[in-house]
Amino acid sequence: MPAYAIVGVDVLDQEAGLAYAAVAQPSILGHGGRYLVAGPTPEPVEGTWDFSRLLVIEFPDMDRIQEWYESPEYRKAREIRKDAARVQMLFVEGSPPEGFTLPA
Repeated sequence: MPAYAIVGVDVLDQEAGLAYAAVAQPSILGHGGRYLVAGPTPEPVEGTWDFSRLLVIEFPDMDRIQEWYESPEYRKAREIRKDAARVQMLFVEGSPPEGFTLPA
């Protein structure tokens, strides 16, 4: 079952952010990830959203997403990112079920 990384980002240091992306993107692709959404201007319509960017990255399954997150390549990326961006990330497993309906 696919798993998704949903990420809110504020880049604080553009140069370091680019260095982070140069390491993070190959690590994502190398672990079977693919970008579904990379939006620079999320528009909140309900509740609050405190980030200037939104990413949704799909992985084949939860094992692969966790392997990616703990990989040496992504650990290096996180070290580069630590002062370059403010990030909130969550993992969620699954896809919309066929025939999904809300209870009446």
